[in-house]
Order: sequence, then structure tokens, then C-alpha cells
Amino acid sequence: MGRHHQLRRVADLTLIIVASPLWVPVLLALALAVVVTSGRPILFIQDRVGQHGNTFAMRKFRSMKNGNNPLIPDPDRITGIGTILRRTSLDELPQLLNVLEGSMSLVGPRPMLPPQVAELTATQRGRLTVLPGLTGLAQINGRNDLTWEQRFSYDLEWARNPSLSSYAMILAKTASTVISGDGVTGHDADDRFAQAVTDIANLDLAALQLDDEHRRVAPLFGEHAA
Repeated sequence: MGRHHQLRRVADLTLIIVASPLWVPVLLALALAVVVTSGRPILFIQDRVGQHGNTFAMRKFRSMKNGNNPLIPDPDRITGIGTILRRTSLDELPQLLNVLEGSMSLVGPRPMLPPQVAELTATQRGRLTVLPGLTGLAQINGRNDLTWEQRFSYDLEWARNPSLSSYAMILAKTASTVISGDGVTGHDADDRFAQAVTDIANLDLAALQLDDEHRRVAPLFGEHAA
């Protein structure tokens, strides 16, 4: 497994460096487009769970107002440029920086949020034995149209046999998947993995609202007002 990991790491770096004349100008142009149309911040950075359960900061282009990006976003809060970025999957392009730093690979299971990982069974946690990826078997076989169980089946298939031949095949098929936009929509809001994150987001929102209420009321009653 160690040798295969090293070979994929070499392949990741080689492909990224060779293709840098293509993706670097696009990255810079999109960053400028986000600033001009939506202001700052340019990137949305979120903790995700990677290989062996280690948490890392995953990067995306910001596609929503106020820098927020919940799992099931309010469509009215997606910016104009954000709609294009999501439809074309170009919002994921900054994750090439994650690949360069070694927290992700070009190919692997998509990284999950910590509350989602907490919902995994012992078997499903097998997807954490490999680096998460920009694309993977699930992404070329239905993407978000798949149920979570179907996605995990593909993730585990890759984790058990992350060969270079599969690596090359997945990258080759990813281009047509991105162009077609198949499976770009999100999961149903009632699945337990989406709900786990929604519950956390609702608790965070309630805390922010209480904190804001405290700031408005405190001056009326003194600094120790609760």
C-alpha cells in the first residue's frame, strides 16, 4: 500500500505541474471574478476529514453571500458567479492546492465533514484509509444522484484497490462528467448524513442569534447582562 501511495503521489504532482500553464491562469481569473462580483473572501475554507481521520482545511471558491456555505444552501444566497462555479465544478479548483500540500489526491473518496464521519459504520470508515480526492469512482458513476450507501460502495472499492490503472481511468472519465453536469445537485435533505450537518448548522445559527441579542441588550442593563 505504501508503494502504491508513493506512485499516486508522484502522479499527482507530475500532472499538476505539467498542467499548471492551464489551471493556474484559470485559478487566478476565477479568483478575480469572485472579488469583482462578490467581494472578499475569495475562498471558502472548511474543515474536512481526510486519510486516517485527520482533519484538514479544504479550499473552495466562495459561491455564497456572507462567506457561508451550508450543506443544503438557500438558492437565493448563491451568487451569480457561484452558480456558474457550482454548475461547472470550478468551485473545487482551489483543492489543487490541497493536493500539492498532500492533504488530498487527484483521485479518492470525496472528503466528508466531521459530523458526517461520525455517522459512518465501522465498515464505511474504510474509506478513510486512503487520501480523499478531487474526483473518484462515485463521481464518475452518478455523483450526487447516488445514495450515500452507493457512494460508500464505490469509495470502499477504490480504498481496497487504488491502482494506477483505475486512477488513470477515473481522471479520463471525470472530464466528460464535469462537462455534462450529471449529478451536480445535492442529496435529499432527509438523509441522515445531510441532517447531521444541518443540525450542527442550526445550533451554530442559534448561538450567533443569541450572541447578537446579548450585544444589543447588554448596554441597557450593564456589561454583565445575560
